[in-house]
Amino acid sequence: MHTAIDRIMTTYDLMVNRSQAASEEARGKVTDYITTLFEGGEKDPHRLTVYGLTYLRELDGSNDPVKAGFSGL
Repeated sequence: MHTAIDRIMTTYDLMVNRSQAASEEARGKVTDYITTLFEGGEKDPHRLTVYGLTYLRELDGSNDPVKAGFSGL
């Protein structure tokens, strides 16, 4: 589980430029989320990594094309 969290944060830090405080906040949120999935039975670190990255992207709005700046035109 900790390997997946470290991989998530390393990858996410490469994708998004943010402050140390924001990074620590994101780590806390994704740790809670991954812990819930792990306790629910998901043990595959690769799947946990994908789920964690998707979760963080949803939190910051980068999965939403409108928030990302696309108008659809």
